[in-house]
Amino acid sequence: MIGFIGAGSIGGAVITGLVKNGFDADEIVVKGGRSNRTKLLDDQLGFKMVKKVKQLEDAEVIFIAVGANALDSVLTELKEIATGKLIVAFTGGASITHLKKILTGVKVAHAIPNTPVKVGAGFTGITYSDDFTAEDKKKIGSILGYTGQLVEVPEDQLGILGTVAGCSPAFLDVFIEALSDAGVKHGLNRKLSYEAAIGMAIGASKLAKQSQLNVSALKDEVTSPGGSTIKGVAALEENGFRNAVIKAVDAAEE
Repeated sequence: MIGFIGAGSIGGAVITGLVKNGFDADEIVVKGGRSNRTKLLDDQLGFKMVKKVKQLEDAEVIFIAVGANALDSVLTELKEIATGKLIVAFTGGASITHLKKILTGVKVAHAIPNTPVKVGAGFTGITYSDDFTAEDKKKIGSILGYTGQLVEVPEDQLGILGTVAGCSPAFLDVFIEALSDAGVKHGLNRKLSYEAAIGMAIGASKLAKQSQLNVSALKDEVTSPGGSTIKGVAALEENGFRNAVIKAVDAAEE
């Protein structure tokens, strides 16, 4: 059995990704907050909902998905039942050192998922405390594997990895919206324009992941001399597209 504390944007996305991709909802216990979001999610997915942290005592793994302002109070409550469990915090500022400071002697990890975990296509970076064994890591992987790709990184890289993978879905949404606007400007209806832009994003991403070529070479494959694509790429460069993306990551990371 696994437990969740918090079922908001990220917690809810992970829980949804688990259940929708085959993880048994009967094996999930969720302690929600004061809002009705957990109950609404429970109505859709059918996990077990509880009111108190101590009701997660039978869970082998507990995922914390609360805001930074609520983290310490949750950890303090969790301390009573945490011994022998694996604790994974999704909270942005939940460093291993901070988690260990309150959960003394408990195996802890810090993970940053992105929202595509909801459809089993997520990318999650994770850092484990030194006392995690290979078997412990395998157990976490067997759970979060339902939601997409899980990558272990040193803690000093977790923040930027979370920014690149976690903030960029919003950046891509803006790009898709802009592509759709351009399509409409040139005569496509809105629905078809969105379908084309989204289909392109899915296909291009899949090709980039599966191809042995890097993305620069993939770009070169479709930019024939004097063709429309290279002219479009030149326009992106002229208008500072690369710099805008880098500055967006800089701003999010800061």
